[in-house]
Amino acid sequence: MKTLFTFIICCFSFAGFAQKRGEVVIVKDPLVDSLIEKRIALSKKAVPATGHRNGAIVSQMGFRVQVFYGSDRRKTFNEQVRFKSAYPKLNTYITYKEPNYYLRVGDFRTRLEAQRLMNELRSTFPTLFIFREKINAPRL
Repeated sequence: MKTLFTFIICCFSFAGFAQKRGEVVIVKDPLVDSLIEKRIALSKKAVPATGHRNGAIVSQMGFRVQVFYGSDRRKTFNEQVRFKSAYPKLNTYITYKEPNYYLRVGDFRTRLEAQRLMNELRSTFPTLFIFREKINAPRL
């Protein structure tokens, strides 16, 4: 009985070693290369806008004011439009962290600047908070 089990185990172990190495062939659409080239070209272009220096976005830690949050995507975008109509010069940012959408505005270097905007918005937007996060640095 022991010899039969030993024989069976030996047969299966030799079969495991008898496998040949395979060859992997990668088939790639040529459009992938052209998309990568376009992406590289777009990233090298200089975009003239606030917060850009020599074509590069400068990020630093700063403050933003959260104007709205909720689970309804449409309502969040409607609030963004409402805010942009009142304050067209301030940048708005919508982020999604399950299950809520967050609308945050501004790129403030100091908490005092964010607090000034918050005091100004208090009458039109009831739920306001200041958050410290990475911002696009404004031009000095």
